[in-house]
This record gives sequence, C-alpha cells and structure tokens, in this order.
Amino acid sequence: MDIRFVTAASGEVVAVMATEGGELLGAGKALDTAASGRIAKAMKAAHFKGGAGQVVDVLAPDGVDFARVLVIGVGKAEAADGMAVERWAGHAVKRVLTSGSEKLVLQPDALPSVAIAEAGAHAALGARLAAYRFDTYRTKLKPEQKPTLQAVEVVLEAIAAAKARAEVDAAIVEGVFFARDLVSEPPNVLYPESFAERLRDLETIGVEVEILEPAAMEKLGMGALLGVAQGSSRPARLVSMKWNGSSSKKAKPIALVGKGVTFDTGGISLKPGAGMDEMKGDMGGAAAVAGAMKAIALRKAKANVVGVVALVENMPGANAQRPGDIVNTMSGQTIEVLNTDAEGRLILADAVWYAQDKFEPTALIDLATLTGAVIVALGHENAGMFSNDEDLVHAITSAGQAEGEPVWRLPLSAAYDKLIDTPNADMKNIAGKPVAGSIVGAQFIKRFVKDGTPWAHLDIAGTAWKSGPYDDPISPSWATGYGVRLLNRLIANKYED
Repeated sequence: MDIRFVTAASGEVVAVMATEGGELLGAGKALDTAASGRIAKAMKAAHFKGGAGQVVDVLAPDGVDFARVLVIGVGKAEAADGMAVERWAGHAVKRVLTSGSEKLVLQPDALPSVAIAEAGAHAALGARLAAYRFDTYRTKLKPEQKPTLQAVEVVLEAIAAAKARAEVDAAIVEGVFFARDLVSEPPNVLYPESFAERLRDLETIGVEVEILEPAAMEKLGMGALLGVAQGSSRPARLVSMKWNGSSSKKAKPIALVGKGVTFDTGGISLKPGAGMDEMKGDMGGAAAVAGAMKAIALRKAKANVVGVVALVENMPGANAQRPGDIVNTMSGQTIEVLNTDAEGRLILADAVWYAQDKFEPTALIDLATLTGAVIVALGHENAGMFSNDEDLVHAITSAGQAEGEPVWRLPLSAAYDKLIDTPNADMKNIAGKPVAGSIVGAQFIKRFVKDGTPWAHLDIAGTAWKSGPYDDPISPSWATGYGVRLLNRLIANKYED
C-alpha cells in the first residue's frame, strides 16, 4: 500500500478526528462548515460521543469533495497520544480496506501531547499496520473479501518532518510484518531448517548470520536444547544474527534471545488436542527477535545488536525425551526433565548461555511464549517481565508504553528459586506443583544468566498471538508481532550512539 503525504486531497473517503464529547477537531470542523453542518447533524443522530474507535460514516455530504466522511473518535483529548492516532488511522483503514475504494485520505490534527508532524507520522504507521493480512494460503477469496485499498494520503502542512519519521517507521513495519508472517506460517512450512534459511536472507540488508547444526551444538554441550529436539525428524538449529551499527565496532552488543519452538506437541507430556494447532506460534519469541533485527538493520541503527534464536520442534517420537531424563547444558549445569512440555526454558538455557559466552553482551533480553500461567495472570494485555536490573526494567517499561506493547513486572526471589531444586540434578524444569508457573519459568532461566549481566525475561505467551476477534485495529486477530516495536524503541532509547 502506497503512503503519501500531501497538503490537500480529494477522493472517495476521508477520515477526520473527534474527541470525547463529540467535538470535531480542526479538519473535521472545516469539512462540517463546507457541508453546512450536515456532518455534525449526522454525529448527533448517531449519538456519537467521540470514544476511542467510535465511527460515524457520513455518505455523500453536499459541499465536500468526498463521497464518504468517516468521523472517528480518539477519546479524551488530554489522554490521546501517538498510539491513539495510530488506532484512529487503523480504524479508518479497516473500514475501507475491502470496500471497493482505492484511496483513503487521512486528515489528522494536532493533539495536546502530539504535534501535527508527529500525528501525521503516527497516522501513516497506523495505516500500514492495519492493512496487514496473511492471505498466502487463501485461494478462494471472493471479490468482496479482497483488499481494494491501494493508497493512503495523509494531509498536513508539516510534510518534511512527518515524512522523515515515517521513513524510519516503515523499517519498523517491515520488522513487525516479518514477525507476523513467521508466526502465521503453518508448521509444515516453517520448521527449524526453513526458519533458519529465512533468517539467512537478512544478510542482504547487512546482518551477519551464523547457523549452527546439531553436530556443532553437541560439541558445545547443548544437551538441553538438543534433548527437546530429539523426538522430531526435523533437526534443531541455533541461529545468531549480528548487526554492527555502532561507531565503535568493538563495543559490546545488547543480546536478544528468542524461543523458537516451531511446533509444540508437548512431547511425551502430550498437550490436549483442542487448540494444539495454535502451537505453531510457539516460536513467537524467535519471531520477535528476528523482526527486531530486520527493523534495526533497515533503519541502520547506530548500535551493536546480536539476536540468538533456538529453533526446535517438540514431538513425541520414538526417540523423544522422557520425563525423568537428566540432561547436560552448555553451562555445565544439569537438569532433571520432569515435564517435556516445559521445553522452552530448556532450549533457552543453552541459547542464553551461548549468547553470553560468545558475544559478552552489555545486557541480555530473552523473549518467549513460555507459560500459559502468564495469560491467567495478565491476560492478553501485558507481557510478563522479570529482571535482575532496575535500569533495564525502567527502559523496557518505557519502551513498551511508548510503542503500545506494555509489560508488567513480576517478582523473583530465593523462595521461588527453591521450587526448582531437586536431589537428582542441579535443578528440575518444573516446580512439581501448580504454583507461580511464570515465575518458576523465569527463575529457571535466571540460573543461566552470568553474574553481572543485566537481564530481562519477557513472557509473551499472551501477547504474541491472540485467538478470535480482537478490537485493536492495528493488530490482526492472530499473530501480532509483539516485541518488535518494544525492542526497537529500547535500542533507540538506550543503546544507540
């Protein structure tokens, strides 16, 4: 979809803003004046209150150069931020995407906390995100189901500033779409080897990619990662992606580590059949890391960043790992595997250690669709965050708030850590009783974080994908791409030159 910034426009459909209370902003007021008050009259007839996402669709008003005027609420003016503008634009795109119209005109206004150039850039970003579809395998779409929208024109005076920001945002959109596509792919298409090859394509934009096969991982002592993979006919891969954008090529990078279980049956500890198809998305953490690496490379971030993803398929084959097995790890610690469905923490144990051992990062963040327990605790609104570093906590929280990818910090402590002690090995991979599931998973990963390394674990099981209808116009009902924007903003705020 083509995004253009213009100072004036006409066409079939235009979208304008209104705030809570049904107050039209500048662009809407101008259209209403030209239409001799017909737009305001339609708003009153529809009991329009200006709530975020509320829409009045005014057809063929006399006096304006548009066949349709969409009045879309942004909520309370003092609370409306850049994300409110993105969702305003997203609602407009959703209304028009398959309507038969080929062009949409967006007329954003400045808000108390959003300058007009910033509003224009956010509008463009929201329009791009809302237009995403994963139609790769849909061969029988009816004409009315196919997108017709080809161009969005954003009308404002401050074109240069808005366009400059939008060019950077376009790189972020590419990263988000990359992550969404990966999570949406079926597991017979996306498995460890094919996932790794898709990541190799990042070399074309300047990312250094290294792929380790099982023999290399075995030599490094990655028994936990390989143990998860041993029940599948699809061999594991460990992929590192390196971006050297800092002025100091020797500066220590920030490391991003992602869980990449391309399909999770639970292994011998087999999951229930209902909903198991969603386990194609159990590589959401790896997808987020890959998307973030693409975004920072496309926008040429002035930072050194490394992404490490562990890619496995967890299957109940004849050679599958058994409950009761004890495995060695790259760190030298041993793990008693009591539940083969607590596999994400096993592959992260080796991936997190590898990232520290090889790259000596200044900080490390891992992302994983780790536990169903985090959905019980936080629903689909926040990712669970665990960390050993207060500065990193603040930086991640701020980045998440700014990008509409919020996190909520959960505790770590010695009392929780004791829950994974076992007399048979250095640790076990579950607590053995259904308590504090997300915390126990984080405590497990923490045992593989070296002393002195600032670390955060993001449990994104509730945010990487969302089943069924969802009312966020800039996010599809399945793969969200959660984590790409947060990580990109974190790097821009804290780690760039």
